Amino acid sequence: MDTAIASTQSLANAAATRVDLRVIADLVSPGARVLDIGCGDGSLLALLQARRSVDGRGVELSQAGVNECVARGLSVIQGDADTDLVHYPDNAFDFVILSQTIQATRNPKIVLQQLLRIGGRAIVSLPNFGHWSIRLHLGFRGRMPVTENLPMSWYDTPNIHFCTIRDFVAMAEELGAKVETAIALNASGERMGMRMPWAFWNLFGEQAVFVLKR
Repeated sequence: MDTAIASTQSLANAAATRVDLRVIADLVSPGARVLDIGCGDGSLLALLQARRSVDGRGVELSQAGVNECVARGLSVIQGDADTDLVHYPDNAFDFVILSQTIQATRNPKIVLQQLLRIGGRAIVSLPNFGHWSIRLHLGFRGRMPVTENLPMSWYDTPNIHFCTIRDFVAMAEELGAKVETAIALNASGERMGMRMPWAFWNLFGEQAVFVLKR
C-alpha cells in the first residue's frame, strides 16, 4: 500500500475517536472543496479525505503541525486565522472549517466573518464554557476548571475568548449568518435533542458544532 495512503488511513482511524470530528465529517458533502483552518496534525483533513473524498486544504499556525501534515501527504500551509484569511477570494471553498479553535483567536468575530466570506458554508465547533459542570466548578471551588475537553490550566491554555453556546449564536446573528445546522454534544459525546431551546443546550451541552451560511 502507498505510504501516503496508509498514513492518511491511519490518521483517519485515530481521528474517529474525537467526537466532534466525526460529526463534522458527516456534515461535509462528498467531493467538496474544503479549507480546514487551524488543522493541527491534519486529523480532520485525513478523516474527510478517507470518508468523503474531499479536495482538502489546511492552514495551521505551528510549523510542527504543518510539517506533520505535509509528511502525511496533506496539502497544508502555515498561516494565522487572525491575519491571513483576508488573502483568500470570496467563495473559494464549499466548506470552511474551524474546529475547536475560534476561542483561541484574537478576533473571533472577524474570523467568523472571513469564514462566511470564503466558504459557501462555515462549520465551527467549540467547547461550551456555559456547561453546568464549569458553572459548578467556578461556583463552589472558585477556580477555572480542568476537564477532559478543557485539559489545560488557565495559565497554559491557548483559549483567550471563553464563550458559551448562546454567546456564539448571538455573534452569528450579529453578522447576519443563518444557523443551518446546530448540534450539541453532552458529556458522553451523544447528540442532544434537536428541538431543545438554546438555554438547555447552553447548560447541558459540553460542546457544539454549527453549520452557518451567509
